Amino acid sequence: MEKRRKTILPIAPVDRLIRKANIERVSESAAISLAKILEEIGLEISKVAIELTKHANRKTVNEDDIKLAYKQLKRNFF
Repeated sequence: MEKRRKTILPIAPVDRLIRKANIERVSESAAISLAKILEEIGLEISKVAIELTKHANRKTVNEDDIKLAYKQLKRNFF
């Protein structure tokens, strides 16, 4: 039977990200939870960036769209 992936983001890099915060052990469920949260945040930023792109009459999301979308949304995240 095929193993189903629970997240889009690979778990190992998320595990390393948590470890960068100076902890030795990270449970798999913690890494999966953070991956899901990061995916949700990324999706919201992407949605705002798409709206900015459409407003500028473009079809391609660029770096500035992502940065501006993050800037607009970060008040809600932090």
